[in-house]
Amino acid sequence: MGVLDSSFLFLPFGNDLLIVILVAQHHKQWPIYVLSAVCGSTLGVFLLDLVARKAGEAGVQKVAGESRFNKLKKKIGQKGGRALVVGCLAPPPFPFSMVVAINSALGYPRLKLLVIVALSRGTRFVILSLLALKFGSAILHVMNTSAFKITVLVFVALCIVGSIFSVMKWLRGRGSQGAPKPTADTT
Repeated sequence: MGVLDSSFLFLPFGNDLLIVILVAQHHKQWPIYVLSAVCGSTLGVFLLDLVARKAGEAGVQKVAGESRFNKLKKKIGQKGGRALVVGCLAPPPFPFSMVVAINSALGYPRLKLLVIVALSRGTRFVILSLLALKFGSAILHVMNTSAFKITVLVFVALCIVGSIFSVMKWLRGRGSQGAPKPTADTT
């Protein structure tokens, strides 16, 4: 789930909900859940980084849209590390994947990027785990309601649709990047 949550796919709160649910059910296993989520999230960011570096600024701009790309690029500027920390800690709809992609396209050091993501996501997941430990019984009670189950089904459907659009957007942006530009006929 962590790999998917930190990649091109649309899965807001996926990792967060999974950690909260697992920790609420199995209190003593919380460090394993946190570590697993951090590893998965970092791997997802690594895969996104590979694609975004290869696509470069032009490729990421095609995916993000020119105005959004320029706005984020201006905000990130020389503060790529801070933007990553905020992105790792902030809940959706913060454009976490786009912040990672822009940092990668701008050549932010990969190892530094991955360490920041791992530490920041670790902080987020520890906080969520501690909250789940404190409020676990209430969480489990809510999970057993039919309203929660219906909400989860709707949420999963939205994530699938959002993921399809996200992947299509990345593929379109990547596919048009390598196409040769037409040249004028000089004859």
